[in-house]
Amino acid sequence: MWQKIKLILKSVRQYKKYALITPLFMIGEALLECLMPFIMSMLIDSVGNAITTGIFDLNAPFFTNFNKTIPYVNANLNINWSVSILGLILTLVLMAGFSLLCGILGGKYAAKASVGMGTNLRSDLYKKIQSFSFANIDKFSSSSLVTRLTTDVNQVQMSFQMCIRIVVRAPLMMIFSAIMAFLAGGVMALIFILLVPVVAVGLLIIGKKAMKIFMRVFKRYDKLNESVQENVSGIRVVKSYVREEFEKQKFNDASNSMTTDFVKAEKIIAMNNPLINTTVHMSNILVIGLGSFIIWKSSTDASFWTHLTVGQMSSLLTYGIQILMNVMMLSMILVMLVMSLECIRRIGEVLEEEPTIVNPEKPLMVVENGDIEFKNVSFKYKETAEKNALSNINLKIKSGQFIGILGSTGSGKTSLVNLISRLYDVTEGQVLVGDHDVREYDLKTLRDEVSVVLQKNVLFSGTIESNLKWGNINATQEQMTRAAEIAQCLDNILAKPGGFQAVVEQGGANFSGGQKQRLCIARAILKEPKIMILDDSTSAVDTRTDKLIRKGLKEDLPTMTKIVIAQRISSIEDADQIIIMDNGHIDAIGTHDELLKSNKIYQEVYHTQNRVGGTK
Repeated sequence: MWQKIKLILKSVRQYKKYALITPLFMIGEALLECLMPFIMSMLIDSVGNAITTGIFDLNAPFFTNFNKTIPYVNANLNINWSVSILGLILTLVLMAGFSLLCGILGGKYAAKASVGMGTNLRSDLYKKIQSFSFANIDKFSSSSLVTRLTTDVNQVQMSFQMCIRIVVRAPLMMIFSAIMAFLAGGVMALIFILLVPVVAVGLLIIGKKAMKIFMRVFKRYDKLNESVQENVSGIRVVKSYVREEFEKQKFNDASNSMTTDFVKAEKIIAMNNPLINTTVHMSNILVIGLGSFIIWKSSTDASFWTHLTVGQMSSLLTYGIQILMNVMMLSMILVMLVMSLECIRRIGEVLEEEPTIVNPEKPLMVVENGDIEFKNVSFKYKETAEKNALSNINLKIKSGQFIGILGSTGSGKTSLVNLISRLYDVTEGQVLVGDHDVREYDLKTLRDEVSVVLQKNVLFSGTIESNLKWGNINATQEQMTRAAEIAQCLDNILAKPGGFQAVVEQGGANFSGGQKQRLCIARAILKEPKIMILDDSTSAVDTRTDKLIRKGLKEDLPTMTKIVIAQRISSIEDADQIIIMDNGHIDAIGTHDELLKSNKIYQEVYHTQNRVGGTK
């Protein structure tokens, strides 16, 4: 855990000076607040002494009396000197002003340090996630990553502010108050020393019970975020199946479970105030009762074993409240810090996670051609998996070829093409692109030359142009128009108000499935890669448009290697080679005519599709 804490503290960086300055102001504030009751006791005793001894002239002007020098005596400290009441008042005012200033500056710099650290931590987490491979991302659910980036970071940010401010101030207030209580009241201060352990034990028991519940809350946050994310992203499915009430109930269940945990924890934490209030009242009763007796006894018996004044008793009451309230504050902070430790653990898991795919020490920066070769490739998504997703794959694809891949769901089609752009690394064997192992290339170089249109088509909020320029940030209007023509989406773009400047809502919600697929293909074409992979990326377009897209890719981009995963034979029947995948193996490779004669899987799919309404 300490390693994770150190890792997170690295995010303080340029705000370190604020984090170091804040405790200095907290020390100043604590010291001044503990000195003020002592000065106040001197003022009370001096005024009382002046009245009882007749030093005050009630007929004299107001300030004349308060500027008089009056003897002050504290038997507990063996102090016997003369003080000015006006000087004591001015001293109190100045101390209060400086204490306020220390508090303001401490709060200001603590806020700067904590907010700055939180900003850096979010940035560090986001950058780390961006460096993850698919295997790393699979390890964390997206809802959990969202919680870690938001709720967990906020909790750590608050705790950091408390650590550099309250965690410094509270113990110092306790220590200074205890010292000043002994200096002001002598043995009477033992009352607080005896009461503090009682309060501390009670608060620790309360905190320990509450902590167990708070530890569960963050997992509830993950569930709640997951429910929201699934519902919002799949809102069309929810409405089409009229499942709104079910989703509402699912969200309510997740929300109510969090509410239940929080209510339980808060009920336990609520016991803090009665405990502290009871202890404070007990200390007040003891101080007032015992102090009054000592004051009366010492005034009538000079040989009494101790001495106490009204001013000293007043300061003791203040110090008692300060000590006990800061004990409570420390207990509350302890609960929050333990909650934060869980957040730190979750954030640390992400920061410590090493990307499974990294650049080699001396990466190749050029992909010579679009040749692809699989040599004895086997692959599984997790090391602990019992079964391979791909086994013993041997395959050669020449640059410029059009390759079709066909197979049932779960046969390994997507797993196969994911290895080409190194979204995953092989478990065994080699994948070669341009006659070199993909692990020898710079990742950016490789992925710039291998353009992938995944099964799930994603458009980002912005404009059509901004989405297309994901493929090439410097693309000209002519290049975008050409890519849109090949992808058969130019007419759709021009029909939109604003054309290429038409607004794209979040997730491409204002576009149909087919329109999104074609825009994503146009975006991939703009990269002008040596290899393009279409992973079932024309499933939502009609067969005529599908045919025109394939024709455009062949005629306008003849040197580019094209790999198309499809469920419709019509989408790949004119391919140079068709690969039949079955249960993680290559069942057959051949042209449409060859497979139609020799491969049972291909024959079955072909005859089924034709019989059902043929796509040929």
